[in-house]
Amino acid sequence: FSGADLADGSCAHPTIPGRVSPLLPANHVTMTKGTGLVHTAPAHGMEDYSVASHHQLPTDCLVDESGYFTEAAGPELKNKNVLEEGNEAVIKMLQAAGSLLKEEKYVHSYPYDWRTKKPMIIRVSKQWFVNTADVKAAAQDALKKVKVIPTSAVNRMLEMLDRRTFWCISRQRCWGVP
Repeated sequence: FSGADLADGSCAHPTIPGRVSPLLPANHVTMTKGTGLVHTAPAHGMEDYSVASHHQLPTDCLVDESGYFTEAAGPELKNKNVLEEGNEAVIKMLQAAGSLLKEEKYVHSYPYDWRTKKPMIIRVSKQWFVNTADVKAAAQDALKKVKVIPTSAVNRMLEMLDRRTFWCISRQRCWGVP
């Protein structure tokens, strides 16, 4: 059957009794990249975040800054490293629930930190997002007062600011933006 046959459907969560998850379409899911069906982790990737935002789903993050499951993940996973003992705990939970169809080793293509050479987990962080012309105008005015080298880059940056629809006010990057 086609993916359209699953539209507006739902499925039971394999380890959380009573939790129902909607089946949602997504442009980044294709038959050429696997089965055509994938889970969505809105707090752990841009494509998943976009799907969740479009369907007004929560973007709860169950992983802390150090890569460990939080209390919200449940007592079986709390304080377990997601890439180590947390992964094994999830497999055991799926087995206990009778929800594990197949297990095999898979080398995931995580992004790696260039300093530690360890895999990184993408996770959402709390930030303020605004969508106003005032912020855009203020940013463009401020940029016009900055001495930019080479000077030809100013117009490119002003054009980039003009195309920007959402603004994230963040203090995560002490070195600033390009």
